[in-house]
Amino acid sequence: MTENPGITGHWDIDPSHSRLGFSTRHAMVSRVRGAFNDVSGSADIAEDLADSTAEVIIQTASVDTRSEGRDEHLRSADFFDVETYPEIRFVSSAIDEVDEGSYIVTGELTIRDMTKTVSVPLELIGVETDPFGNLRAGLEGSRRIDRKDWGVTWNTTLDSGGVLVSDKITLEFELSLIKNLAEAAPADSSETADEDEASTEAPEPAPEATPAPNTPESAPTAEPAGKEFPPPPPVKPADKPAEKAAAPNQPDAQSSGNSLGKLFGLR
Repeated sequence: MTENPGITGHWDIDPSHSRLGFSTRHAMVSRVRGAFNDVSGSADIAEDLADSTAEVIIQTASVDTRSEGRDEHLRSADFFDVETYPEIRFVSSAIDEVDEGSYIVTGELTIRDMTKTVSVPLELIGVETDPFGNLRAGLEGSRRIDRKDWGVTWNTTLDSGGVLVSDKITLEFELSLIKNLAEAAPADSSETADEDEASTEAPEPAPEATPAPNTPESAPTAEPAGKEFPPPPPVKPADKPAEKAAAPNQPDAQSSGNSLGKLFGLR
């Protein structure tokens, strides 16, 4: 078991807050530093540290020493030969905790298609949650290698008998990793099975409403049985004056004459 259970899980390298650099002597008197700006990778830390794995991938064309001419030379076939070998890759074979927060990561380092086993000491700086809710782990370490072991042999002899570029390269690791919560350890198997079963069960369909009989929309709604209805209002007889009013309102000369005759006693 790891002494720090908080680091278990899947972690991804945050390239914007990580640095994978190198340094070497130049002309035997000064030190040149550089870094690779395009770095990716991840680590899966198990409760049993022996089952943990890590991988780092470097794009060689992203080398940066703050000198365009020097960077172009490093990208050429004299050094990294980025056209032929676009990547440097490290794949772990063992991760050991040698002290509290101190680890040795052993793995295969491939440069220019040549693979050698190296061990890199790393110190766990801490595990913290950033303001955005990301759980971060910081690691730092360094390891000295001989570039000739990977076929990087270009050099120029100085008048003093020394060389322009030292064969000894110090690798520098400053890593910020973010925990991927989506790939966290699964929950208890019985609980997971219950959740899966519940999620796969099809929901019961809602009961469909019974269709209403095909009746005209104007038909009155049936009243409950047993309810007494008030007697219907009496029907009034037709109003005779209304019938007269309905007759055409045309003057009748003959009828008017008869009325006047009766009025003056002529008839």
